[in-house]
Amino acid sequence: MDSTHASKAIYTARINKAIDFIEANLHNPISLEEIAEAANFSKFHFNRLFHTAVGETPFQFVSRIRLEKAASLLQSIPNSSIAEIAHRCGFTDKSIFSRNFKQLYGISASQFKKGKSLNSNISQQQSNSQQQAEKPTMYFCPESQTIKWRTNMKLCKEVEVKNLRKMTLAYVRNIGPYNGDQQMFQQLRDKLFTWAAARGLMNLDSTRFLVLYHDNPTTAVSSNLRMSLCLTVPENTKVDGEIVRMVLEEAKYAVAQFELRGSEFELAWQWVYGQWLPNSGYQPDDKPYFEQYAAPPQDGKYSIRFCIPVKPL
Repeated sequence: MDSTHASKAIYTARINKAIDFIEANLHNPISLEEIAEAANFSKFHFNRLFHTAVGETPFQFVSRIRLEKAASLLQSIPNSSIAEIAHRCGFTDKSIFSRNFKQLYGISASQFKKGKSLNSNISQQQSNSQQQAEKPTMYFCPESQTIKWRTNMKLCKEVEVKNLRKMTLAYVRNIGPYNGDQQMFQQLRDKLFTWAAARGLMNLDSTRFLVLYHDNPTTAVSSNLRMSLCLTVPENTKVDGEIVRMVLEEAKYAVAQFELRGSEFELAWQWVYGQWLPNSGYQPDDKPYFEQYAAPPQDGKYSIRFCIPVKPL
């Protein structure tokens, strides 16, 4: 890697560290100085550096991510009050939250909560999903000592709710549209796998490949969607260049196992959110969700696990 590309990779990695810091602290007051420090940049130059890389100032980015997170929570946990959700997303003043929410979405938070969102196609997606399969049935699995669900959804093998252990991840990130962009996925995979193979990290039995999503596309108002391609690595792994390290703490996940062709991913996600979740007794937890690939595709089919953080309703 020449010096120009190496320098750009370091900048990219530092901006991603800043974004990780923001995501981990959305519920707290965040200063420009703290974000810049997380990225190891001077606060006097950071505003311009961040804007050039992301297309928004740090303040604009934090405000948008907080509001999009609130919109997602209004959909997923309708029993919570608007004030509670605003507080969870870092707003100490409900009136400021309400004003900013309406400015971003064009309707009030209460209207959005009642299902009058601009992204009303989600209700149509849920309706379509319900036509694909009957309600899942729950049973207790003696072998794993967990609750599992049987389903008539042809693409889904089973769904299980269980704790996933803490994982240290090395990742490379894309910020922007990604749906259907196979060339972009391939470029990121090649970059991550080349880095890992050169360090002997691809031969470990415990290595897992994840695609982690940070934003809810049904409530996002920006095309700056964040998606990270990740490999599990030992916790003391040193990273460099554009490769960054992060930790997913142990948490409870709904793990849905599928065998899918590339064109079937959207249908599978619609079924999980539109059919399984409403009948499960769980709601999405406030953490990133991810796809875990068990093996390379065979005959155009992917053996894959959808992992959605959940908590009781």
